[in-house]
Amino acid sequence: MARSSSGIVAGLTIVAVAAVGFLGYQASATAPPRPPKAAAQNPAPAPSQPAAKQDAAKPVPVPEGSGTGTRVVYSVGQKRVWLVGEAGQEPKSFTVMPSTVHPKAGTYIVGSRSGSVTGSDGVPIEHVVRFATAEGVAVGFSARLDGATPAPDAAKKTGGIRMTRADGDAMWAFATINSKVVVVP
Repeated sequence: MARSSSGIVAGLTIVAVAAVGFLGYQASATAPPRPPKAAAQNPAPAPSQPAAKQDAAKPVPVPEGSGTGTRVVYSVGQKRVWLVGEAGQEPKSFTVMPSTVHPKAGTYIVGSRSGSVTGSDGVPIEHVVRFATAEGVAVGFSARLDGATPAPDAAKKTGGIRMTRADGDAMWAFATINSKVVVVP
C-alpha cells in the first residue's frame, strides 16, 4: 500500500506543478499591458561592456564549453542568457542585468521557483527561478513587475538576475524544477 500511495502522491505532485505552470502562463498572457520603460531606467552600457543590442538577423551564438542538451546558459561577462532547447531548435537569447553576487562558473539545477514575491531589493518581482547560492545569497532569474531592468545597488548583496517581463515569461516556461543551468564567465 505504501508504494502505491507514494506513486499517487508523486503523480498528483506532477499534475499540480503542471497546472500551476499552465495557470501562470495563462495569467501572464492576459495580464494588462506593461508600462513603457523610461530611458533613465536603462542606462547606456559603459564602453567596456558589450552592447546590449544585437543584429536580430544574426543570432548570438551559444558560448562554447557550455555543455550539451536542453539547458539555460548564463554568461556573466556578456550579461546574456540562452534558452537552449531540443537539437535543431534555434536557442532564444536575451540580455539580462546581473546581480551584485555572481555564481561561480559551473552547472547547476533549478531548485525552486516563485510566481511572484518581493525581491531582496524590496521590489515586486515575478517568475523567480532560483538555481544557486553564492556568498550566502540565493541567485536566480526574475523580472520586475514594473518591467524595468536598472543596475543593482552596488552597496547591497543581491542575487536577482533581472530581465524584461517578456523574457521572464520565456524563462518561467522553460526553466522548471530540475532544469539545468550552466554559468559561464
